[in-house]
Amino acid sequence: MNATEDPAPAADADADAYADAGSGSPVGPEAGTGRDAIVRAARRAFTLRPYAEVTLRGIAAAAGVSPSLIVKRFGSKERLFNTVADFGPAADALFAAAPDALGRHLVLTMVRLRDELRGDPLLRVVFSLGNEDERTLLRERFRAQVTGRLADSLTGPDRELRAELIAGQLLGLGATLSLHRPDGAGTRTPPERLAELYAPGLQRLVDGED
Repeated sequence: MNATEDPAPAADADADAYADAGSGSPVGPEAGTGRDAIVRAARRAFTLRPYAEVTLRGIAAAAGVSPSLIVKRFGSKERLFNTVADFGPAADALFAAAPDALGRHLVLTMVRLRDELRGDPLLRVVFSLGNEDERTLLRERFRAQVTGRLADSLTGPDRELRAELIAGQLLGLGATLSLHRPDGAGTRTPPERLAELYAPGLQRLVDGED
């Protein structure tokens, strides 16, 4: 693919709303000129449009950088997509707590990552509008890096089911905060209060209590 291709036409309004909910990024140029700005712009682009319609020029314009800088840092659109499709770093942060404190940690870390990444670290697996191959890749990565990893760390019965339910609750939290921004009650609530209300249900699934 030529790095100087013209940007794809705008997607419809519904797709744009999904992309904003999934990425948390504002419409318009992304702030910053470094790797994080490129990844944020790419995350939104790959969520908003099918892979074939995404161009490095369009991502560069959104990130406020040159297409050549993206090529220098990532090499190709495929490698940039693989970076965006990697849930491993988010999982490292989300699961970095002892089992008896994991529920609270999950809520607080989800809120922190959303602030640091300027977008939700998991929702792109739900909102991606790519073709079947891309959606399949995202789902497989999510299962291996998030739900599968979590299931392996749990003890007791129904580990896989509990891991999927925990992941679903995290996705639900992210979707709720995204859909009600910028002035919803969740955005006005301190993270500790969110954890107080939301973490007990997560912790019960972690513990495997009846």
